[in-house]
Amino acid sequence: MDHKAGFVAIIGYPNVGKSTLMNALVGERLSVITHKAQTTRHRIKGIVSGDGFQIVYSDTPGIIRPGYMLHRTMMSAVFSALADADVILLMTEPGVDFSEEEILGRIRNAGTPVILAINKTDKKEEAVVAAETEKWKGILPEAAILGVSALKGTNLDRLLETILDRLPASPPYFPKEDLTDLSERFFISEIIREKILLNYTDEVPYHAEVSVNEFKERKKGEEDIIYIQATIFVARESQKAIILGKGGAAIKKLGTDARKETEAFLGTKVFLELTVKVEKNWRENERALRRFGYWTDEGE
Repeated sequence: MDHKAGFVAIIGYPNVGKSTLMNALVGERLSVITHKAQTTRHRIKGIVSGDGFQIVYSDTPGIIRPGYMLHRTMMSAVFSALADADVILLMTEPGVDFSEEEILGRIRNAGTPVILAINKTDKKEEAVVAAETEKWKGILPEAAILGVSALKGTNLDRLLETILDRLPASPPYFPKEDLTDLSERFFISEIIREKILLNYTDEVPYHAEVSVNEFKERKKGEEDIIYIQATIFVARESQKAIILGKGGAAIKKLGTDARKETEAFLGTKVFLELTVKVEKNWRENERALRRFGYWTDEGE
């Protein structure tokens, strides 16, 4: 049998469980998961290689109507994933009114196999799930529609089979042992950003960006240790004060939380140093966005 390989774009509104689904399908925690919207800002690839196949999943930012330049770069990641996709995996949940006609138009015109995953079906009655399925049959008649639970793993084996059935014949795109094409620095910045999302409220997490500036192996006595220096950028002085907290208590807790998870991720001892700087209005600054690893093409 020919080897199969291809790119699967996972798209949907914020908070429908896209990142949870990709992490479950890949078997590794690659995407940030919190209860807050707009958690994913980049296109994050997760690679699964098996006997005779390779799937390259793309977890994309949640679909939003852009309010500023950062939002436009996030949507460009969605459009880029759609353009590259060999299979489109659109994710929703019962009760969500998906009304983005531009996205639906791109999906219908792509000529790409579509799978519609209805998430959180374990929390809904069968009649509700059946009604949701019928609704989507009218919206995307050619799509394969499955009910799943990304959190509990329900029906993910069937989802994998459905994806494999639609993958094209192709040699693998990445070495078999690869899990992602992104660097350790990227994932450490994502870990820190996740802890900001979990430790702070209101607008602060959405005005924060993280840059890992140093990542070095060092010796501490007989012990190997990774020294990491990262900067948290915020848009205003008042946000910097909130990140630091009274007497530095808030950033100390943030650093402890991020260090523990970074040690688990890297499998070694870590010394994590955090600083905070103000980058005024960075979400509307193209130069700053490019420095933080975003791009401004809108995927047209």
